[in-house]
Amino acid sequence: MLNLRFRQTSEKFSHSKQGRKNMETLQPTINEPKDINKMVNQKTLFSGNLQLNQLIIKPKQLTKQDLSEFSQFGKIQDQEFILEKSGTGYTLKNPVKIPLANIYDASSKGLIKYIIGSLSQERPKLVPYVFENKSILKIANYLLRYRTGSYQTLYTYVSTIWRYTNRAGLSPDQLISDATDENGLPNPQRIPYHIKALEDYVCELQDNGLATSGICNYVKAIRALYRVNGIDVKLLQPLSRRVVRQDRAPKPEELQRMIDIGDLRERVVVTMLALGGFREGTLVKLKYRHVREDLEKRNVPIHIHIEAAITKGKYHDYDTFVGKEAEAYLREYLEIRKRGSPDGKIPPEEITDESPLIRNEISRKPKNIKSKQIYKLVHNLYFKAGLLKPGYGGSYTLKAHSIRKFFKTQLLAQGVQGDYVDYMMGHTIDVYHDIQMNGIDYLRKIYASSGLAITPKTQTSKIEALKEIIRAWGLNPEEILTREAMCKPHRTIVNPLEIENKEIKILCNALKAEMKKELRPK
Repeated sequence: MLNLRFRQTSEKFSHSKQGRKNMETLQPTINEPKDINKMVNQKTLFSGNLQLNQLIIKPKQLTKQDLSEFSQFGKIQDQEFILEKSGTGYTLKNPVKIPLANIYDASSKGLIKYIIGSLSQERPKLVPYVFENKSILKIANYLLRYRTGSYQTLYTYVSTIWRYTNRAGLSPDQLISDATDENGLPNPQRIPYHIKALEDYVCELQDNGLATSGICNYVKAIRALYRVNGIDVKLLQPLSRRVVRQDRAPKPEELQRMIDIGDLRERVVVTMLALGGFREGTLVKLKYRHVREDLEKRNVPIHIHIEAAITKGKYHDYDTFVGKEAEAYLREYLEIRKRGSPDGKIPPEEITDESPLIRNEISRKPKNIKSKQIYKLVHNLYFKAGLLKPGYGGSYTLKAHSIRKFFKTQLLAQGVQGDYVDYMMGHTIDVYHDIQMNGIDYLRKIYASSGLAITPKTQTSKIEALKEIIRAWGLNPEEILTREAMCKPHRTIVNPLEIENKEIKILCNALKAEMKKELRPK
């Protein structure tokens, strides 16, 4: 058993810190303001002796009445809060009890909602763990107030810290207490032991075969615990960033095989991921309002504006599109939902702007599908299609996120500039504002000209025949169309027939120019 070098002083861990010295200074004379009624009562605003260089805002004490706002999560029973439902409204199989005294210590309704809303969706048993440890409450407050407030980030940090503290045999508060002195300041004599313990833990994770990226995420979460509590614990040597497990983009024929064996909802998921380049976490948050305008007007490709609130980092909004295949499956999928299930378990659904674009199939009440369900759904399709092959390190070469790579590789192969592809994937780029200023019609034109699709064309149309002739002359027709679309950003064409006629004209002109160039006397 690995010896984690933590000082086991039972007296220090079983009681709160004692003997902390009181900083006594002379209280300066403060003149009473003339209009005392306009001032906040000092007794409620400040605690301790009021000094010129130390003003401490005393948090508002929460009451049972304040906690009544969280009735959607559970109920108050005696001196405990019974957590019965997750943040998405699902009833928990095993309700979780949280002492009210621990919840009151959070001193912020926004922080309480953030903690319960995040952890109740993934692992409800972690909720009491957070409220029991003030050091973890600081982590949650930091992520909510100073970072993006992502539910997934809080869950990742807390679950990682939970594993680490369990391995160390200490609670988070005990861990921080061991690294500080009696005044709550970092203890230089103890910090080296914590650094060594973290290094030993990293060795364990490496021996267990955890990927390099996963180990880096573990260290990041554990260091954050120390940092927000005023302690700097840093590994003596930086971790390797070498990529050990590399997945790949699925081929069009592989995606087609998945579509052929999948049901209607699975086809919607695959085509939306492949033709829209969505992250799984963004796809599950889409509502009908995101596609309503173009879907009802039968505009193809369908424009989808992604708000910053449903992106991974919540840094900025962006725009993307989905092509004809996704549009056809999505339209049929929504029509079936309006009729309900044949067995009557799922009643007919009234589709509104706030209806989930892809819903959970079990609940009678329409609810968004979860990210984990997307992972499982795509993984099962890979398995049924015979595409799952273990890669180096035991991981699979095809994952749910791999379909997002299909979107990027296909658009780049068709000549779309990398900045435009990154923008439509929600990446942060230097020319973000320049691309957005070009307008939706300009982006729609670039997307449509790329010809992004999954299903191979079974019937050679006029434009396809023309493209084959152009390829025979050594030209790339998709690159020609993309270049033309980018040269004329203000042209608005939505009708598919107009788009095809325009593309035929462009390709014919390009072919004529190439033929004249070849026939010109040298």
